[in-house]
Amino acid sequence: MFAVFDQSFRVFEPGRIGSNEGAPLTTENYTELFLPVYARYFIQTYVLAFCAAALAVLIAFPIAYSVARRASLLVRKVTISTLIGLMFLSALVRVYSIDLTFGSVGIFARLMSAAGIDSSSSLYIDLVVIAGLLHYAIPLSILLLIGAIQNLNPRLAEAAQSLGASAGKTHMTITLPLCIRGLVSAFLVSMTFGVSAFVIPLILGRGRVLFISNLIYSRFGEVANYPSGAAISIAMLLSSLLLIFVLSRIATSFDRQ
Repeated sequence: MFAVFDQSFRVFEPGRIGSNEGAPLTTENYTELFLPVYARYFIQTYVLAFCAAALAVLIAFPIAYSVARRASLLVRKVTISTLIGLMFLSALVRVYSIDLTFGSVGIFARLMSAAGIDSSSSLYIDLVVIAGLLHYAIPLSILLLIGAIQNLNPRLAEAAQSLGASAGKTHMTITLPLCIRGLVSAFLVSMTFGVSAFVIPLILGRGRVLFISNLIYSRFGEVANYPSGAAISIAMLLSSLLLIFVLSRIATSFDRQ
């Protein structure tokens, strides 16, 4: 990372392949990131990754709660083993399975068409990319949330219900606040994976959705502009660290309340 940081301040020399060690220092690689053309990559990356992470946590929580609280020991072991097994499935198999499912002969293409969403529209492609991200984010979120829910003391919810609170109110005022750290952790892991995704937007995005990682690859691999690619990498790292800091502060504030 220090080498990448050093490269980000070097002047790009056209025609040179490899690192630009010894080249003059400059901040131009960072100032050009404020151009509107770069905003598209950052907005697409973080908006789609945020949507996928939020949906993953929303879907994963009730599943994790059922596995942790209501499932038998055997069902719990089978579920966890299955989720872990899914994580070892080839990335290309996952991506192309999503591509086929949402393709012209896939069942989801028909459902989207029935809902009035054109398969060639930007909205449809965004949904396909989010579905690709969910294919990873949901199993990860379930695994993280199972541990967080198992650490809860069930007597707290029982005490609230014995004092007259309904099941829904108990869930909203006891279970969810006590699981906030697990929810934030699951969201952060899903968000981190989404932001750093490379194959999913490359294949499912059909050339119309490109993430920051695709732009970095293009700068390093296709045009050999190492300083620009390094600057984008550092900017992506700093923005991700800022996101983690903000969400951690939110989780801490919930704990204090």
